[in-house]
Amino acid sequence: MTTALSDDAAALGLTRRVVRTGAGPVVVHAGTGDGPGVVLLHGAAGSWTTWTPLLRHAAEAGDPLPGVVALDLPGWGGSPSPGAPLTAASAAHAVAEVARACGHERWRVVGHSLGGFLALRLAALEPERTTGVVLVSPTGPAVGDAVRHPVRGGARLPWFAGMLVAMRALAALPGQGRGVLTALDRLGVLPRLAAPLFHDPGTIHPSVTAALASEIRPLAFVAAARASTLVDLGAFQAVRCRVRAVRGARDVFAGSRDAAALRRLLPDFAEEVLPDAGHFAAVERPDAVLAALAAVAG
Repeated sequence: MTTALSDDAAALGLTRRVVRTGAGPVVVHAGTGDGPGVVLLHGAAGSWTTWTPLLRHAAEAGDPLPGVVALDLPGWGGSPSPGAPLTAASAAHAVAEVARACGHERWRVVGHSLGGFLALRLAALEPERTTGVVLVSPTGPAVGDAVRHPVRGGARLPWFAGMLVAMRALAALPGQGRGVLTALDRLGVLPRLAAPLFHDPGTIHPSVTAALASEIRPLAFVAAARASTLVDLGAFQAVRCRVRAVRGARDVFAGSRDAAALRRLLPDFAEEVLPDAGHFAAVERPDAVLAALAAVAG
């Protein structure tokens, strides 16, 4: 079974703090260490705890990650929603502010799902400070196409299109449908609904699917999906560092077309497709993600 998610920052050698940014207060769990930081950006249905299986795997392997900066992006986890609509650019600026506040002038950045878009935007915004990028199960141009063209794009990413419809419905309910999500979790339905996200759902620790119920933010998800349509992919041409992508062969949010688009834009890009992972490669195959992170060091 995969490693459980945890919110015990101290056990991982991290300290919780709040950093004031242009996008509002951002909760961050940061570690210590010399050299470039390792900035971890979760996706549109997560928080900093998404990365705890990866951090535990690194520690148990005797090579803990130094300078960890694990954020709750504005509107997710413990970070309140920003006062103004969040764009990829404003979110990237906020991440850079957090990294500097944690004492880092240079960093490697790891982005999961829609956090991958943000990781590339940060690398384009700060090309001299970003020393490497790892995209974990990255959501690419196909998601923007599914948002702009629900019929054509949704046919290519039906699971994402269905999730977007569900998030819009939940966002319209009192409390953003929190009661509905909690009820589904208590009834044991949520793991079955989340099964397409994983290569082997039976091996996924219950804490992972429980987090989907407690951490998902329908309004923030819908806003992030909308923001993905505004991303100027041409801006990624400003990225100068090595970029490595890791995704599962059964990823329902990303595919070969996304990788092909990134390969045309980025000067040093390579992707590894994992036969035994789905959309949460950092949970199912943390060793592969750590290998990719090592490949962009230096």
